[in-house]
Amino acid sequence: MTKKDKLLNLIFSVLAVAAIWLAWLVAFFSVKNELVVPSVETTFAELWRLLSSADFWRAFGSTLLRTLEAFALSFALGLACALAASLWRCVRAFLAPIVSVLRTIPTMALVLILLLWTSPAAAPVLIAMLVLFPAFYASTLASLDEVRAEYGEMARAFRIPRARQAFRLYLPLAAPPVFGQLGAVFSLGLKITVSGEVLAVTARSLGGMMQQAALLYMNTARLMALTFSAVAVGFAFEGLFFLLGKAAVRWRS
Repeated sequence: MTKKDKLLNLIFSVLAVAAIWLAWLVAFFSVKNELVVPSVETTFAELWRLLSSADFWRAFGSTLLRTLEAFALSFALGLACALAASLWRCVRAFLAPIVSVLRTIPTMALVLILLLWTSPAAAPVLIAMLVLFPAFYASTLASLDEVRAEYGEMARAFRIPRARQAFRLYLPLAAPPVFGQLGAVFSLGLKITVSGEVLAVTARSLGGMMQQAALLYMNTARLMALTFSAVAVGFAFEGLFFLLGKAAVRWRS
């Protein structure tokens, strides 16, 4: 990417933020009701109060821990299943309907079912894991298939054992595109985890605090501030995984 392209990307990103800010201002002055659309000043004042609260940081830490747990479990499971599906067609055929069901099943149904079987603290983790697994599986399998199409004939010609093909050839070469998807998948996992916490009314969580702010206290400014904090975390981790992806590309080169 040239310097001109990077500058254009930066300019359009700033314009997107400005457009969101302008839409917020237009909505606030059109409604003129803090209970419906809080002002920017009120929202950031509430965010500052949250950042000074120990309860917020406990809830924030619990939600982040649940998201990371679901992210790690789904990544490990998706990577293992994609690798097996790439090496054996029978595994690919076996997993195809399972992944399709997990991809299409409504999240609300998963929440209601898992709440009957587990606790409000465990349900958001399992929900996020079951939603993220198909995304990890599909993206990893596509990357492995691309590498295998390019180097598979060579590996078979030199009679390289499948285990060595998997761990010395396919996985290292597929790492850059897989890392490139991690940021977006993590943000999706955070959104699913918080949504699960809202529906499960999970104690000591961002979702639980959002539920209380919306239903118990009718505090729209706090709800917006909590939403802003979740979005900021998603952006931060997307940036982190973007840097990891660039490092993986340089390593592969």
